[in-house]
Amino acid sequence: MKYRNALILAVLFGVVAACGETPEPVVEAAAEVEITEVAPADMPADVRALAEGAAEGFVVTEVLKKVRDGRTYYDVEGELPDGSEIEFDILMTDTGPEIVEIQRDLDWADVPEAVREAAEAAEPGAVPARVIESTQTDGVIIYELFAPGAPADPAMEVSLSPEGEVNVLAERWPH
Repeated sequence: MKYRNALILAVLFGVVAACGETPEPVVEAAAEVEITEVAPADMPADVRALAEGAAEGFVVTEVLKKVRDGRTYYDVEGELPDGSEIEFDILMTDTGPEIVEIQRDLDWADVPEAVREAAEAAEPGAVPARVIESTQTDGVIIYELFAPGAPADPAMEVSLSPEGEVNVLAERWPH
């Protein structure tokens, strides 16, 4: 429901903005996240080794350390030899760093049809300004759909299981 309301507001704001009026922003309470930029040369060696070993030819270009809900993550962005960009979300655990998501940006047209249909059924006419495909370690893919003008948090998330089951999520995915 939270995502549905945010997407409705974003669409309404877009319509109002097109008419020349500027609405007051609506701020929802979100989980507090502490974000620190880390130079690639200064990232922990075990995090670097995990990210570079996860994809052949991966070159680190940017690193963010995020602390959210008592968990520490490293968002390690980089490029593959073909020039495509990916990001590894690495969770620090008691046993060492662990990749919990592999992310990449997609065009809306490149999102699987079943996912687009589920999002359209939940919010008719809404077209996300940005889509992030987040592949989980168990094969589930979470599509994070961002409303125009709201880049901080997805307005909607849709999951796609390895078996092809599609669900619009009622709550934010934990990673």
